[in-house]
Amino acid sequence: MTTALIPSTAGVARAKDAATVDAIIIGAGYAGGTVARELALKGLKPLVLEARNRIGGRIWTSTFAGAQVEVGGSWLGPQQTLIHKELNRYSLTTFEDVAAEQVILPGDQGFQSHSPADAYNSIGQLFGEFYAGSENYFERPHDPLYRSDLLASVDPLSLADRLGQLQLSPTELKWLNSETSVYSGGPSTRGALTGMAQWIQLSGGSYGTYSTTMSLRPTGGMTAALQAMFNESNADIRLNSPVKKVTEANGLVTVETAAGATFVSRVVVVATPANVWKNITFSPGLPAAHTQATTQGIGVPHATKMWVHVQGNVPATAAQAGEGSPILLMVPQQQLSDGRLFIAFTGPSLNVANAADVRAAVQQFLPGANVLRYQAMEWAKDPYTGGGWGLRRPNQLLQLFPHIEQPHGRIVFAGSDIAKGWHGAFIEGAIESGFRAAGQAAALA
Repeated sequence: MTTALIPSTAGVARAKDAATVDAIIIGAGYAGGTVARELALKGLKPLVLEARNRIGGRIWTSTFAGAQVEVGGSWLGPQQTLIHKELNRYSLTTFEDVAAEQVILPGDQGFQSHSPADAYNSIGQLFGEFYAGSENYFERPHDPLYRSDLLASVDPLSLADRLGQLQLSPTELKWLNSETSVYSGGPSTRGALTGMAQWIQLSGGSYGTYSTTMSLRPTGGMTAALQAMFNESNADIRLNSPVKKVTEANGLVTVETAAGATFVSRVVVVATPANVWKNITFSPGLPAAHTQATTQGIGVPHATKMWVHVQGNVPATAAQAGEGSPILLMVPQQQLSDGRLFIAFTGPSLNVANAADVRAAVQQFLPGANVLRYQAMEWAKDPYTGGGWGLRRPNQLLQLFPHIEQPHGRIVFAGSDIAKGWHGAFIEGAIESGFRAAGQAAALA
């Protein structure tokens, strides 16, 4: 005998008997939301199991200092067509983010202020050399394996390897590896050259075009389109329902939650970060590519994003520091009545629990600044993320793809980590993989 599902989008899955449903989606981020809506449009009634008490995953719109802020991913780019189609679908708009009035960069004798035009022109020229050749090995960046013959020599390279190939001064190295370290989640030895090079080519082929991928923010927050997706899907969303086991047998898949609920369906879509697949028991066990992805990790290990409220009328200052610095990148946000907000991406050396250390780190860029308050999110410590934004490691493009996109029996995988195009750090990739997974799931349902 089966028990009926509670028709509540905030319910916790606690049923003692197995309930049979059309399709099960694990994870309520943008990949899961895309799958839910697309399956609903095909006439299915999806059940979504989300471990947290909110939707969004690594996207999290919240408040800080009385302002709407993004605890997770913050930005969109004009080149990312899928998310813009979603915004148009739901009559949502975007606005331009705050532009820097000055840029602080490390120099031969400490930090120095530059005009944005001078700073980004110099950094852009250096990154042009850094990514030289990527227009060839990513001739078709939405089809990353198109020139796998050329990728064979570059996919093994880390970002640090590429830096070592260039003739850079110590200052130029700091300008570049502040960004390579942030995206790698620590040492630049971790991130793959091909990971960031693909982003560059997807954006238009230059550092200048890539910078526009952090130029737009959605009115209503980054979760606005996702909420609209779920509303359209009419999916049964169970929050606070972490999944512990997924078992396929006899043409059915059984999903068990930590609270003891059991659900059965002909198809399951796992739409969680790849890093946490290893926390779910799969029977049969995961294929080789999926095992490699979750064992090595794709979501970066140090991804701490900090919102900082600095007192006074403070210039809109962008800043960068070399690898190993307490704060690697700082980005200006809105001016409030009593001060300006900033986003800071920290290095592993900064203890964000120590207010004095945070204050000192901010004052490297803004001498004498009074930090009124700050809020830090250490994504690697989140048990349902196990890391931050995704960036492939060396060799992962050729070793994982295209196998990572294929179903494992009646179990389908989705998420920005395994997107073919805008992978890892962009909701564009989550939506792309959601469309692919929805098609695979519909064929199995």
